[in-house]
Amino acid sequence: MGDQLNLSHSWFKVKDADTTYLLVEMTEELTYCTHHIQKICAFFKAMQAFAKALKEAGHQVRYLDLDDMQAYPATLPEFLLVFAKQINATAIEYQWPDEYRLRQSLKTLSKQTDIEIKSFSTEHFLLEEKVIRQRFSPNKSIRMENFYRYMRKRFAILMEPQAPDKPLGGQWNFDASNRKSLNKKMLDQVPQPLIFESDAKKELARIKKHKIPSIGAAENKHTWPVSRQDAVKLLQYFCKKQLIHFGTFQDAMTDQSEYGWSLYHSRLSFALNIKMLLPMEVINAAVKAYEASKGAIDLAQVEGFVRQILGWREYIRAMYWINMPDYKNKNALNAKRPLPAWYWTGDTKMHCLHQAINHSLTHAYSHHIQRLMLTGTFSLLAGINPDDVDEWYLGIYADAIEWVELPNTRGMALSADGGLIASKPYICSANYINKMSDYCQSCDYNPKIKVGDKACPYNSFYWAFLDRHKTRYRNNPRLAFAYKTLESMDEKDRLALNKQASQYLGALDSL
Repeated sequence: MGDQLNLSHSWFKVKDADTTYLLVEMTEELTYCTHHIQKICAFFKAMQAFAKALKEAGHQVRYLDLDDMQAYPATLPEFLLVFAKQINATAIEYQWPDEYRLRQSLKTLSKQTDIEIKSFSTEHFLLEEKVIRQRFSPNKSIRMENFYRYMRKRFAILMEPQAPDKPLGGQWNFDASNRKSLNKKMLDQVPQPLIFESDAKKELARIKKHKIPSIGAAENKHTWPVSRQDAVKLLQYFCKKQLIHFGTFQDAMTDQSEYGWSLYHSRLSFALNIKMLLPMEVINAAVKAYEASKGAIDLAQVEGFVRQILGWREYIRAMYWINMPDYKNKNALNAKRPLPAWYWTGDTKMHCLHQAINHSLTHAYSHHIQRLMLTGTFSLLAGINPDDVDEWYLGIYADAIEWVELPNTRGMALSADGGLIASKPYICSANYINKMSDYCQSCDYNPKIKVGDKACPYNSFYWAFLDRHKTRYRNNPRLAFAYKTLESMDEKDRLALNKQASQYLGALDSL
């Protein structure tokens, strides 16, 4: 499948003339939500590069594009059975899909045919599925920090050589050191991102011909690598140019740099999620760069990066599989408002959201704080229906595949899972955005004003959210200070904030 492009998989260690490897551009995979045009093109280009690499290695490969697929059934199981009969196959073998719906779909194959059906691991993730079932339980909160420490010990990553149970540097987590905004000096030093020339004219023509819906800007200069060679180049570039300040500025946001959309982020998520790169390969490269730098790259930088791959990525996958299919329907806060129309256009007066959404539409990318604390937090504070938010995140980002998108959206961004992933809702007022970015300087709204025409919507939304959900969150120790502040407010001020929030919520599309 398009997210199973692992050239090091054991399937490919032996050349077998009796085995045909099949890659397919399927319409149903392009239309279950509206995808960014660059996402579709990147998948097609990567699949074609993978097919070419397999052929050059001596394997038998069939690549069926959208034109070819007009002669076949539209659904995956039916197509596979027709194709198998067409080539007189005696067996169908597949790697386990990382999306629940696809795995369930392929499980029906054995009920529809006498052909032998076999399934295999993708040999990509660090945590085996049997271990997920041992360490995680459905509808039970497992804290990421504890899981991360387990993974550090298990794989001996950034541990003291003479004391393998102790973290390098004496502490597990340097997150508190990695929350700085960019000053003028650092803005001038932001590295130019590595991007890749990719002629997608043929892919765009096929997409247009078959009336595949899409969003975003179509460009030949793509953010994403579409071959194994380019993915390795991007990893090397990150280790050489960006890792040195990755941790320090991983939460920073700016519109004062041409490269503000990329900053010091690796942008390796697409290559990882379609399996052109292996997670341990990425981790080892970063740790090796840290060790070779002789102090130029400090421990906080590499630990913050390792935590994303070894900790968060593996944790999110585990939470997805242990809680599906129920997780997809969780809506603990009973959020029902439709997504504002400007999420699809970026046409909003809130400059922070205008920037984050336009980055997304232009590059099929925005970094994790823009996703969590801007588009995510706004959706949470405004009570947007998680179904709408899921569809947006899944479609607009090239690296979004349901196993990683769904828990990040419903769990981390929206608190719709009732606290299974995040111990508190990730909410903020304009103060946080003003602290971590320079967006507020160019905004129609004033981050310091809570009530009135120029009041930043994040301010009244923040306090109204806390007031609305006080029964659920008042006793949460991580929100104790916020509730102490709320409860000490003059009643007139609290009512004014709720009224301001109500007015804005009634006019979301015009904000």
